[in-house]
This record gives sequence, structure tokens and C-alpha cells, in this order.
Amino acid sequence: MVKQKRVRKTPEERLGEITRAAAKLIGERGYNGTSLKDIADEVGMSQPGLLHYIGNKEGLLQLLMTDSYDATGTPEDFLASGLPGSDPDAPLFPSYLRFLVRHNASRRSMVQLYMILETEAFNPDHPLYEYFHTRPFAVWDYYSRFPWKLPPEVGPWDENMGPVVRQCIEAMDGIQLRWLRDPPIDMVDEWLVFERMIFPSPVWDRYR
Repeated sequence: MVKQKRVRKTPEERLGEITRAAAKLIGERGYNGTSLKDIADEVGMSQPGLLHYIGNKEGLLQLLMTDSYDATGTPEDFLASGLPGSDPDAPLFPSYLRFLVRHNASRRSMVQLYMILETEAFNPDHPLYEYFHTRPFAVWDYYSRFPWKLPPEVGPWDENMGPVVRQCIEAMDGIQLRWLRDPPIDMVDEWLVFERMIFPSPVWDRYR
């Protein structure tokens, strides 16, 4: 009998496995309801082996949120996509948001993880309390780095787009919650309804 050679996985492959397993379990049970042993068992590795990659349980949250959830579906991804409205010198903000919604619709487990953690983090003792408490301001600052092309009637981004960005965040949160429930809705179609309200005609017709 020929002994099969054990295939050693790369650190990137292991981190991918850990991310998927943690997103699945925490998305189902919550942060406090999921132990590192649960995640290690799901991946098929020892708990010390898991700690080698994440450091501690709060390090796992950084892997999930900062290194995974926040790292894709970004304006930079949109500007590199070549899609309509993605001109790096004059990108269209509503076009980016459609890109983001479609991206989130393709990663259900990560969106469920995000929504569970956001709800849990109402507790000031939660390790992600500050992350979610300051997130609207962080998102505003991040989006403000890009040269969005706006209708003349709207005026400067810094002066007038703050409430609009806030409405977009609030609408997306609500749509994602409804999308995760049964029976599910079509997240993209639902966002398009809100898009017409947040970016109404005729002002935004040539800027979507």
C-alpha cells in the first residue's frame, strides 16, 4: 500500500478556511456563542494551530471584518472594474452603490456575519462596539477621498452629501436584514427602489 503524501496548505489557504468557518459559525450562533474550539473543529485543526493564525479571539474579528469584509467591494474595486460610471477621474456614486449591493448579494455568509455582529455590538462591552459606533463616520471619511461626479444642483460633496450617505447606509442595513429572512427578497431589485428615492429624477438622471 502506497502512503499518500500529505499536502501542506499555504497560510493563505488556511486563513481562507478559517475565515469561511468563522463566518458560518458566528453568523449562526453569534460571537459569544462561538468558541475558538468550535472554529478549530470546523476547520479540522487544533486550537493552538488556530491561534497561530489569529493570535486570539479578537484577532479573529479583525480577520473577519477588517481583512475580509471591508477589503472587498470597495470604491477602488469599482474604479478598477471598467463598469459604467467607474471613470477614476469622475466616478458616479450611485453606480458604485449598485456595484456594492451586487457584491454583497454574492457573499451571503459574510453579510449575515456582519448583521449579527452589528446587532451584538450594541453592548458597550462587545469588542466591536467602537468599530460599529464609529463606522458611519469612517465610511463618510473613506468615501470622501474619491472625486465623485455630482449633479450641479446637489453642490459640493463635503457640504451636502453627508445626509445622503447616511440614508444609503441605513437603507442597505434594512434591505440586508430583509434579504436574510425567509422568504428572501431580491436585494438588488430592492436597492433599485431605494436608489430612485435617494437619488431622484431628474436631478440624478445623468449621474447614476
